[in-house]
Amino acid sequence: MDLLTLSIIFIVTIVFIVISTTRWHLHPFLALIFAAYGVGIATGVPLLKLGETIRVGFGNILGYIGLVILFGTLIGTILEKSHAAISMANFIQRRLGERHPALAMTLIGYIVSIPVFCDSAFVILSSLRKSLISKTGASAVAVTIALSTGLYASHTFVPPTPGPIAAAANLGISDNLGMVIVVGLLVSLCAALAGYSWSRYIGDRYKTDEDLQLSVTDYEEPANLPSTGKAFAPIFVPILLIALGSVANFPSHPFGQEGLFTLFAFLGKPINALIIGFFLAMRLMPALNKETLNDWMSDGLQSAGLIIMITGAGGAFGQVLKATPMAELIGGSLDGMNISLLLPFILAAALKTAQGSSTVAMVTTSAIIAPLLGDLGLASDMGAVLAVMAVGAGAMTISHANDSYFWVVTQFSGMDVATAYRTHTVATLIQGFVALAVILILSLFLL
Repeated sequence: MDLLTLSIIFIVTIVFIVISTTRWHLHPFLALIFAAYGVGIATGVPLLKLGETIRVGFGNILGYIGLVILFGTLIGTILEKSHAAISMANFIQRRLGERHPALAMTLIGYIVSIPVFCDSAFVILSSLRKSLISKTGASAVAVTIALSTGLYASHTFVPPTPGPIAAAANLGISDNLGMVIVVGLLVSLCAALAGYSWSRYIGDRYKTDEDLQLSVTDYEEPANLPSTGKAFAPIFVPILLIALGSVANFPSHPFGQEGLFTLFAFLGKPINALIIGFFLAMRLMPALNKETLNDWMSDGLQSAGLIIMITGAGGAFGQVLKATPMAELIGGSLDGMNISLLLPFILAAALKTAQGSSTVAMVTTSAIIAPLLGDLGLASDMGAVLAVMAVGAGAMTISHANDSYFWVVTQFSGMDVATAYRTHTVATLIQGFVALAVILILSLFLL
C-alpha cells in the first residue's frame, strides 16, 4: 500500500471522527472505536488479529491511567461539592482582588481548574466573579474573560486533568507525570497570562448587562467553608509527591538508592499520590454519610467513567494505527520537513475547532502521533513531554459555539454570542498560539 492511499485513509478517518461527533452526534467513544475498525480493515490488518489489537490497546492505556483519571476526578468532585474551590478563590481574592480583580480571577481559575473541569469551575466561581465585579467596579467583560482563560489554561496542560493524563499515557510517559506537571505549569501560566492581558485590553471596549445590574447583594457566600490549607492540600500534595518521585528517579539518584529513594519513588507514583490526595480531600467532607460517601462519589464516578471510556477508545485507535504501515510511511515522508511540534499542534487544533471537545482532541491526536514520535525527533522523554504540551496547546485552539464551555461562559456571564466570539473565542486563539510559542522556545533548550 503506497503513501497516497494511506494518506487518503487517514484523512477520511479524521473526517469521519469530526462529522460523526458533530453532525451525527455520535458519542466520541463509539466514533473512535468505529474509526479503529475502519482503519484496520482499510489498511489490511489481519481480520483475526484486529479485535485483539483493539482489545489490547483499550486495556493497556487504562491499565496505565484509568485509576489515575478516576481518583483525579473524585478529588475534583469533592473540591466542587465541599465548596473548597470557593475557599481557594477567597484566599487569592483577599490578596489581589481589590487592587487587581482581573489578575485575581486569572490566578483563581489557573489553580482551581487543575483538578476541576473548567465548565464546572466557571459555574462554581460565577457568584464570586459577580461579587468581585460589584465590589471593585471592574469591567465585567475583563473579569469574566480573565476567569474563563485562567480556567482554560491549566485544563489542557496540567495533570490530574484527564486530557493531559490521557495524552501522556498514549505517548508512553505516564510514569513521568512529574515532568509533565512541571512543564505544564509553566506553559499554562504563560497561556493564562496571555488571557489576562487580552482581558485587560478588551475590558473597556465591551459592556454587558452585568456592568449595570450587579450589586454586592448578588453574592451569598456558602456557610462553613473549609480552611484554606485543607482546600489546597488535595491539589498540591499529590503534585509535590509526583514531582519528588520524578526527582528520586533521576540517574544521579539524589535520594540514594534505598530509604528515601524507596519512599519517594513509591509515593511519587501517580496513582499512590492521587490516593493520598483523595484521602486529604475526604477531610473536606462536612460529614461522612450516605450523601458524601455514596452520592458524591457516584457523581464523580459517572464523570470519570465517560472520560475513561473515551481514553480507552483512543488507546484502541492508537494501537490499530501502530499495527498499520501508516506510521512508517508517513514518518518517512516527514524526513527533513522539520515540522516536529507543529504537527501535533495543528492536528489537535483542527480536531478541537471542528468537534469542540478538548479532551477528545487530546486523546485522538496523541493516539495518532504516538507512532510518529521518533520521526518527529521527539522520541526522548522530554520530547514526549513537549509533544503533550503541543497537543494541549492545539486542544485549546479555539473555543466557540460547538464547545460546551463557550456556552457556560456566555450563559453565566450574560454575554451575548457576538461579544463572546470577539472576547472569549479570540482569547482562546491567542492562548493557543502563545502556548505554542513558549513550547517551541522550550524545545530549543530541552531537546
